[in-house]
Amino acid sequence: MSKVKPYKNSALGKKEQVTKMFDNISSDYDGLNRVISFGIDIKWRKKVVNIVKNSNPESILDIATGTGDLAINLAETDATKIVGLDISSGMLEIGKEKIKKKGLDSKIEMVLGDSENLPFKNDTFDAITVAFGVRNFETLENGLKEIYRVLKPNGTFVILETSVPTKTPFKQGYSLYTKNILPLIGKIFSKDRSAYRYLSESASVFPYGEALNNILRKIGFINVEDFPQTLGVATIYKSSK
Repeated sequence: MSKVKPYKNSALGKKEQVTKMFDNISSDYDGLNRVISFGIDIKWRKKVVNIVKNSNPESILDIATGTGDLAINLAETDATKIVGLDISSGMLEIGKEKIKKKGLDSKIEMVLGDSENLPFKNDTFDAITVAFGVRNFETLENGLKEIYRVLKPNGTFVILETSVPTKTPFKQGYSLYTKNILPLIGKIFSKDRSAYRYLSESASVFPYGEALNNILRKIGFINVEDFPQTLGVATIYKSSK
């Protein structure tokens, strides 16, 4: 699998570079996300919440939670415990402020941690989610194995991740947007010029659709399904243990 990294001339590993990148862009992240996705990411997250709701979980882990958007949305479920985990302290601090303002700090706990070395016991959570985070794992299979480990038997695992449209002319339009327009927006509005180039490059080489389904099955996940969103620019993956 491609080892696309945020900073081409850095000696740091991918994990350290991703941490640095998200710390750098944390203050811009929410606003730029809305601009870059035209706000459609809000609708995608709601679909993830609805899938999770159907499994009636008591405990949920949201990995790569960032500034906590999905964790906050998951508060709509009947879960009594929601944990948002992220490797970037900068993103978490913004997330904690958002959670506090919404009065959800008794329901949502934000934890600094590594997705490939989760600080939880086996079979801990009824549901686990990752929104736009699995492509940032340094080693995808290690991260998925950890998720499998801490998910309870019969638990639900949902991924929301970017993918690449396969039909003309959407495929060409997506390529033009991600390779030229998205990095330009990031360059203009973000202090970290490399970040949005990395986000578009990592999306273009990440396995999606049946390729990611097969990786999930290899790890041990069952009932694997994928649901392309908005002409295929993102995909929701649902599986269980």
